[in-house]
Amino acid sequence: MTDTFHKSGPRKVGQVKEVTSLSNPIIKDIKALTNKKDREETGTFMAEGLKLVIDALELGWEIRTLVYAKAAKGKPLVEQVATKTVAHGGLVLEVSEKVLSSITRRDNPQMVVGIFEQRWKRLDELRPEKGDTFVALDRVRDPGNLGTIIRTADAAGASATILVGECTDPFSLETVRATMGSVFAMPVVRCTAEEFLAWHKRSGAYVVATHLAGAIDYRKVEYATKPVVILMGNEQSGLPDNLAKDADRTVRIPQEGRADSLNLGVATAVMLFEARRDLLILDDRK
Repeated sequence: MTDTFHKSGPRKVGQVKEVTSLSNPIIKDIKALTNKKDREETGTFMAEGLKLVIDALELGWEIRTLVYAKAAKGKPLVEQVATKTVAHGGLVLEVSEKVLSSITRRDNPQMVVGIFEQRWKRLDELRPEKGDTFVALDRVRDPGNLGTIIRTADAAGASATILVGECTDPFSLETVRATMGSVFAMPVVRCTAEEFLAWHKRSGAYVVATHLAGAIDYRKVEYATKPVVILMGNEQSGLPDNLAKDADRTVRIPQEGRADSLNLGVATAVMLFEARRDLLILDDRK
């Protein structure tokens, strides 16, 4: 039996531990992962649902702890995941539904929860090539928006999501839920605005930014000729001048009706799938 560091001290791994008390120190540590400070201190985060846990393990993510409800005991897939967790030196907890509800803050929780190590990609690791699409988000604040965008970027075949400035945490419980598992498939980078601007200059990427002052219809841009970065602004204030001026193109999404703007997640989806459409057209011409 080996010891693995845990916030509340060394803990034994390689076994299934039954937990029924909400005051159990390990449960308290897991519940604390709803706080950004605790996620950053431990470098871990929580993901709900058997499918998400299976997907994460298949993609090579490091699992620290597996939690499952007593009602799920004996189910073949749950047993397989538990075996993999133990094999990787993780802890497996069998808990009551009351404990699981407390962890997930849901009345009808998923039957399985995994605690994983966070995984970040560095900006310098991104080496854009022709055909690559990236999405960069300036100071995105809403967890639902960020989760939806990560999921959409995955669906649109993007290579990474770049978080510029003070963004909401992609590993918060709300964001992970909204990604529907795409957080495990989509590389995520965080950087300052200055770091992004410097990377743009040396990367050769073509930055297309949505902006209220954009004079060009987003459908008039060629996205497939160079690696492209779709740059989107903050939900309330849009893009700051330094980012907007640095973009190779500033574009607008034409709208009708009384709405003066689109939800950030919707606008990003429009841009990403236009870039994908352009790439598919280019491929068809070859």
